[in-house]
Amino acid sequence: MDVTAVPHNAAANEPDSQRFQREVGEISAGTRHLFETYSHIPPDEVTKHITTVRDKAWAIHPYPCIGRWRFLDLGLGLHRCYPDVLARLKTGGQTFLDLGCAFAQDIRRLAADGVDSTKLYACDLRLDFLDLGYELFRDKESLKATFFEADVFAEGGPLDQYEGHFDIIQASSFFHLFDREHQKRVAHRVVKLLKPQKGSLLLGRQMGSWEPTESPWRNGYGKHFRHNEASWQELWNEVGEEAGGVKFEVKASLRERPGEVGLLAGPWLVYTVERL
Repeated sequence: MDVTAVPHNAAANEPDSQRFQREVGEISAGTRHLFETYSHIPPDEVTKHITTVRDKAWAIHPYPCIGRWRFLDLGLGLHRCYPDVLARLKTGGQTFLDLGCAFAQDIRRLAADGVDSTKLYACDLRLDFLDLGYELFRDKESLKATFFEADVFAEGGPLDQYEGHFDIIQASSFFHLFDREHQKRVAHRVVKLLKPQKGSLLLGRQMGSWEPTESPWRNGYGKHFRHNEASWQELWNEVGEEAGGVKFEVKASLRERPGEVGLLAGPWLVYTVERL
């Protein structure tokens, strides 16, 4: 997604230090390069442009990943499997879905790195995120990716037409939004969306925990579960059994995230789940 989201409430738009950082700070060289060369934004206008769109998004979706600029991380490109993903998409004609894409910034990174954008798909619960993505990257006329609004839990929705369609799915900052039972429902949906063949791949990153823990969101709207490596493996073992004995190779590691506070504090769980 990369949306580290909590359910919305009326007071959520009020900035606080744990959720909102007013100034963007230093923009990484890779992110700046994307805006300057892909979006063709003059170097001296990049910061102002990003800030304008971020503030507009915050007014609609006051999520910590927006308030604290985490959408600028371009997390897919930092994943250890990115070179393999890029090769599969560029030379193998494979298809890619960003599940819970937010601005779909990783779709833009793939397109900038030479992937045929007709092979790229992205969905989010809110259509206005996708519109803001076009505004952020100035590519509404040039990008040929397929964007659509979808609820991962909805039966009979847009995702149904894509069952068995994708070779690779990214779900970053997504599973951690839900309690464990809802995470299993998401996992089963992912299994249905991936091609039922060896090598089909799910990858991403999410908030983790050194010890598996389920906690309530601070506004009282439900709970969220954070995994460590072992509990993430256990979840996929259960999903595979329930899906008829499907086997997955699960690789996961916890990584510290220095400098994060509040909801974003704690380690990342970076993972791949590959069908055997």
